Amino acid sequence: MALIVQKYGGSSVADSDSIKRVAKRIIATKKAGNDVAVVVSAMGDTTDDLIDQALDMDSNPPAREMDMLMTAGERISMSLLAMSIHAQGDKAHSFTGSQAGFMTDARYGAAHIRAVHPHRVAEALSNGEVGIVAGFQGVNPDGDATTLGRGGSDTSAVALAVALHADVCEIYTDVDGVFTADPRIVPTARRIPVISYEEMMEMAASGSKILALRCVEYAQRFHMPIHVRSSFSHRSGTLIVPQGMNPQIVPNYS
Repeated sequence: MALIVQKYGGSSVADSDSIKRVAKRIIATKKAGNDVAVVVSAMGDTTDDLIDQALDMDSNPPAREMDMLMTAGERISMSLLAMSIHAQGDKAHSFTGSQAGFMTDARYGAAHIRAVHPHRVAEALSNGEVGIVAGFQGVNPDGDATTLGRGGSDTSAVALAVALHADVCEIYTDVDGVFTADPRIVPTARRIPVISYEEMMEMAASGSKILALRCVEYAQRFHMPIHVRSSFSHRSGTLIVPQGMNPQIVPNYS
């Protein structure tokens, strides 16, 4: 039916039970006839814990070593998710950012994606496997690991979707889409069913934490539809599409 890239944030893969639930959702999407590639963040507070450990070792750690350390969290998530999918009877293959072909500039801590060559991910999909990619990371021209900064896993997901010519990029979080205000703080906040890239970028620039500005800019540049959904429900979420686009053009894949 469709080629879908799904991204699961840290709250969605916070522990073993959460990872098993995510695996079940991925398998259901695949059994509906879709090809599925997945981008994952680090589990829960893993990244913050790694930063604390680094600062305990060195109050001013080298940027290269910090990026080497920061990529560890997503590698844990991708491997455990692949194992969970296997345990539930399906096939998956995990990849680091470099293995998935994420080429970046040489800036540590806030690298920019220069190109994505997801040949191995595409091969996994052609073999009937779920391709799972560690988000937030890539490799620089020297072959060293780099990280993409705030919202990096969202940007990884959109970039992978573009490179694979996916039909849609699903961003799974802990809220049911984009709201007029944070529903965890404002109970009367309303979900926005469809929003344009421009409107979403305005919200991101104004402090909305649903999606990073760079992620939305990347999607706009390549006209990649984003579907923001909750990994804790099956509600319809929010579609982010070009201004004036009929949302029905996005494939009915769910």
